[in-house]
Amino acid sequence: MNAQERYAYWLNSPDVDEAAKAELRAIADEPAEIEDRFYMELEFGTAGLRGVLGAGDNRMNVYNVRKATEGLARHLKESFPEGASVAIAYDSRHYSDVFARETACVLAGHGIKVYLYSTLHSVPQLSFTVLHLHCSAGVVITASHNPPKYNGYKVYWTTGGQAGPEEAEAITKCIRGVEGFKTAYLPYEQGLQSGQIQLIGQEVDEAYYAATMSLLQQPQLLKEKGKDLTLIYTPLHGSGYVPVTTVLDRIGMKNVFPVPEQVKPDGDFPTVKAPNPEDPNAFTLAFRLAEEKHADVILGTDPDSDRLGVAVRKNDGTWAVLTGNQIGSILLYSLLTAKKEAGILPSNGLVVRSLVSTPLADAICASFGVEIREVLTGFRFISEQIAQCEATHEHTFLFGFEESFGFLAGGFSRDKDAVCAAMLVAEGCTLFHQQGMTLYDVLQEIYQKYGYYKEKTVSYTLEGKAGIEKIKAAMASLQAQPPKAIGGKAVIRSLDYNHPETTGLPKSNVLRWTLEDGSWAIARPSGTEPKLKIYSGVQGATEAEAAQKLSALAEAMDELLKPYLA
Repeated sequence: MNAQERYAYWLNSPDVDEAAKAELRAIADEPAEIEDRFYMELEFGTAGLRGVLGAGDNRMNVYNVRKATEGLARHLKESFPEGASVAIAYDSRHYSDVFARETACVLAGHGIKVYLYSTLHSVPQLSFTVLHLHCSAGVVITASHNPPKYNGYKVYWTTGGQAGPEEAEAITKCIRGVEGFKTAYLPYEQGLQSGQIQLIGQEVDEAYYAATMSLLQQPQLLKEKGKDLTLIYTPLHGSGYVPVTTVLDRIGMKNVFPVPEQVKPDGDFPTVKAPNPEDPNAFTLAFRLAEEKHADVILGTDPDSDRLGVAVRKNDGTWAVLTGNQIGSILLYSLLTAKKEAGILPSNGLVVRSLVSTPLADAICASFGVEIREVLTGFRFISEQIAQCEATHEHTFLFGFEESFGFLAGGFSRDKDAVCAAMLVAEGCTLFHQQGMTLYDVLQEIYQKYGYYKEKTVSYTLEGKAGIEKIKAAMASLQAQPPKAIGGKAVIRSLDYNHPETTGLPKSNVLRWTLEDGSWAIARPSGTEPKLKIYSGVQGATEAEAAQKLSALAEAMDELLKPYLA
């Protein structure tokens, strides 16, 4: 059926509620809107579902959530014939709690045991829960740091990491087999009474907190000196407030001041343009409170609390909002330094970073004699390395990170963990404070030791069907005819990650160019948003030189892309 036919099918279906039909009737004279809502079904990928809230095939709504869950349930019953169980969490977005309950009801309708969090919880807590309760899978309802109009449905597998391509493909196949709006369904109250749906909370939370705090290098020092530092924290109206403040308080950080206007969960995210700690504007209220409290550091987490942003006070009293690469480098350097000084740095230690993240991490690891591996973008690839470490015992996983503000230590969670990262930043602040250093001083020390690395990520957002087609066409053109020079610098190596035989990594729609001066650029479509993402990186002898080179490279990449995205 075409878009108009699908539109009519929804309007005439007895299974669609009147509120959804009223929403659809309101766009009867908007053919472009009808086309956008119905030209395709919301795609289920390795990150699950993500889309704009609303009625229609290409929107996030209870019908698509039930359908996706029906497909997941069918795949689980095939994969775990002896019986399956699923943990479910949700964040503060609009309808997150509703979608979580609907997911539980469909799974319970299939006889699958459901562990549902009774309040909003973070992505890392859900990942931890899958492993802690030995679940077959997990689901978290979130659209991460996207604007308020979005929501999403992320699937985790038995390893605690996000479902990989094989599982996603199998789930997609099962979803396609669902007829109309018909799914299994056990009413919520009935599911609770029968025990098929079990609410969870404090007991699992305590296990997560204990595992997180076990990663501290010098817990006693924090108990004694943590009170000497003042931290500002904003959960940006999301799920991080309870776990982050709980952990920071328990380790000894007694002067933590949450931004009061941003504590309450709110799917409208009324105080920010976007609830994204990658955006310095998200810290506007935090900066004001930091000046009032004479704070040393500002921490911020996104709605599902898997990403951590950090701002540090410079020696002149102004604030520097760190990039994800800078935070990752500081955490890595601090972790390896502390383990080496304590004599507990394992000889088989392993660090993992995504291919779009800073090679500064490679230089740091080399100086400590620690192996570092480069994987595809997506934290599940880092989680796969953790699972491999545990299976073979050939390496000890130490740390993993992505430039997109995702960090993970240990292995009890298998996704980005802003709760754990916030704790590690607090510990690093305290440890270096004893040496008369701030985190900004530590960053400068890293640059002086290893060189000035700078990176920049630019996202080109192209909404709707036409936008997605432009992104696909741009990638196809760049793949067919790679640039021979960028910004006057010769391209000495082009890598197309669609060809695993040349990259040694799984197939992925990623293009990479290395220039004659060692600079690099990467192009890839976002897996969760209608964006083409361009990553650029340089190294310079001084900070000023690196900044100039990066500015020139970013401008050259913009010129390269203009003909494709106009």
